[in-house]
Amino acid sequence: VQLQASGEGLVQAGGSQRLSCTSSGGAFSFKAMEWYRQSPGRQRELVARISANFYENYADSVKGRFTISRDNAKKAVYLQMDSLKPEDTAVYYCATSDGFWGQGTLVTVSS
Repeated sequence: VQLQASGEGLVQAGGSQRLSCTSSGGAFSFKAMEWYRQSPGRQRELVARISANFYENYADSVKGRFTISRDNAKKAVYLQMDSLKPEDTAVYYCATSDGFWGQGTLVTVSS
């Protein structure tokens, strides 16, 4: 399984950014998909998760601002990030629930 993430960019505080992640693997629709992030000096943290039946979970720090979604036909998962804050600056990773990871994509939020 290969995961390809995109959406890297620089955005001003208060702005929005959308991350995408596509999978080359099979059985995509049966897997939960996750977005993690890691910023310098901090541990990688789970940002959002969407289950195979579309149940969503969010870290408290992003609840109400970020939205995870998936399109099984396209084998893709998305992270819509609104009301961005400088502390959201991080490398974002998509991952499958069974342990496959994409390359990171950097999101920088300027104040």
